[in-house]
Amino acid sequence: MRDAVTVHMNASPSRVWGLVSDITNTGKFSPETFEAEWLDGATGPAVGTRFRGHVRRNGRGPVYWTVCRIVACEPCREFGFVVEAAGRSVNTWRYRFEPSGTGTDVTESFELVDTPVLRVYWALLGWARGRTNRNGMRTTLERIKAVAESRS
Repeated sequence: MRDAVTVHMNASPSRVWGLVSDITNTGKFSPETFEAEWLDGATGPAVGTRFRGHVRRNGRGPVYWTVCRIVACEPCREFGFVVEAAGRSVNTWRYRFEPSGTGTDVTESFELVDTPVLRVYWALLGWARGRTNRNGMRTTLERIKAVAESRS
C-alpha cells in the first residue's frame, strides 16, 4: 500500500524544495490536485501546518477537497504531509531531495495507513490505483523538473 518514483533534476535541492513546499504550486504539477491553499492563516510550510487541496480524482472526477497536515518539513531534504478524512490520517505523501552530481534526485512517495478497510480496498483495486499513483507521481515530478530546470 505504498510506492515511490524518483526523477533526477538538473537543479539545486533548494530550487526544487521551494517549488514543492509552496503548496500553492500544486495545481501546476499534479494531474489530480488542481489547486491548494493554506489554512488557519498559514502562509508557508511548517510541521503541523494545514492546507487543503482541491482534487479531481483520476483527472476526471469526482471533485472534492482534502485537508492535509504537514508532518515533515526539512528544507532541501524532505517535505511530507498526511491527507486526513474525518480527522484521521489516511495517506502520507513525501518528497525527498538528495543532491546528485550537479542536480537533485527527487523522490515522491505515498503510503496508505494500514487499516482493515484500506487493506480490502488495496486488495481489490490496488492494481489500478497503484498504477494511477505511479503515473501521477511521474507526471508531477516531470512537471516540477521542467520548471526547476527553466531559467525563469
